[in-house]
Amino acid sequence: MQEKEAQGQVCQWCLSEIIWDEEVGPETHCPHCDSELGGYRSVQVGLDPNGEREENDDAEEEWQEEEEGPDTSWMNDENGFRGGNRSMLAAEGAIQRIIGEQLEAPECPACREYMMETGTQKIGGDNYRPNEPQAIGISVLPNPYTVHLYVCPSCYHTASFLSLSDREEMVNRLEAHS
Repeated sequence: MQEKEAQGQVCQWCLSEIIWDEEVGPETHCPHCDSELGGYRSVQVGLDPNGEREENDDAEEEWQEEEEGPDTSWMNDENGFRGGNRSMLAAEGAIQRIIGEQLEAPECPACREYMMETGTQKIGGDNYRPNEPQAIGISVLPNPYTVHLYVCPSCYHTASFLSLSDREEMVNRLEAHS
């Protein structure tokens, strides 16, 4: 009879008795309500079948750890709690100030963080041969044109965007030949 009781279990969610097959073993999910059984969601009272309290060494160890204070060993390694290091955490304030000062703050296409503007680059000159579509007869962009370079402080993806003045020039060129 005790062997049969050991093979039974009660679902803590729907309170249904679950009897498992000896060959298969205990269930991981309740067959009645499909809730997860056992694990961190279970509460163990610590009573033996006679109703007496069992000694719980784990609870005593947790109590001793609480008296010693929280575990701060993660602060000494370079990985930290976010997978970054101390210097990156310290740089976050500066990154936020830089992004706050920018005229535009595009989102990184890879991780959706805001990107920092790192500078501008002039493209064109004698080595640049612009495409002149037959539909309008002139190049879409002026020669030279300027792009703003951005870098993501989280994943280091880079991107470039046409400057505001060259955007306006591109629209004017397309509008004039529409």
